[in-house]
Amino acid sequence: MENCTLINESTRKTLFRLEVSGAVFVSIAAVVLHFLYEWSGKEVWASLFSAVNESVWEHLKIFSLPYVIWAFVELCCVRVPFRKFVSAKVLSLYFMLIIIPAFFYTYSGIFGRNIAFVDIMSGFAFTVMTFILSYKMIVNAPCIEKYFKLSLFLLALYYVMIAFFTYTPPRLEIFKDPISGNYGADINA
Repeated sequence: MENCTLINESTRKTLFRLEVSGAVFVSIAAVVLHFLYEWSGKEVWASLFSAVNESVWEHLKIFSLPYVIWAFVELCCVRVPFRKFVSAKVLSLYFMLIIIPAFFYTYSGIFGRNIAFVDIMSGFAFTVMTFILSYKMIVNAPCIEKYFKLSLFLLALYYVMIAFFTYTPPRLEIFKDPISGNYGADINA
């Protein structure tokens, strides 16, 4: 059997409190990041982590950056095995990146339209679920650290896609602004 790391009870309690705080932080930061691109006068620096339009893809960005920032905060505040922590956080991030669009397209397909209140509340709910999942993986998942290299690759891949797809998105529904019909940032604004 592989040498897998266990988390003691004191660390679990601290980590749990940090995960709860993280869900609040990400939810608040997502609201701010939703509007930051417009507030900045459509500055390029803001486009890399805030929503440049109302597409599903752009809404994933506003949850992902605060999630990763909070992960760094957690690393500074609690002693957990680094490889296990990174693996759990990245795999949980991908859960969020999959569940938000899956839910959105499922319910909006059923109802024939999206409902802003449902979109907002589901974003907050899936943020909480993502933090629960990362906590469970850090404290309970045996040998999750074996996915460390894959996790680093997936994290880098996601942020390369963010940088690239903000200005040159594929012509797929997930990148389409349902209000304007445009894709990506409006570079002519």
